[in-house]
Amino acid sequence: MADDVVYNRIAMLRAERGITRRQLADALGVHYQTVGYLERGEYSPSLHLALKIAEYFEVPVEVVFATKPFPRLGVEA
Repeated sequence: MADDVVYNRIAMLRAERGITRRQLADALGVHYQTVGYLERGEYSPSLHLALKIAEYFEVPVEVVFATKPFPRLGVEA
């Protein structure tokens, strides 16, 4: 169902920090493929996992996850 989609910025946050999927997965205690599923929106995290991801990146959970698509960010020099 389209209404059940959870959008996220995991890939963007990882890229900003130079973290691999495997490094993030190891830190969260999940399989690295789970991180890929999350990034592609093929899997919605549990509340516990969502909070762990936000905590890992040291940002509020709503910076990482949303029920609506995030606006596109402009290219900054």
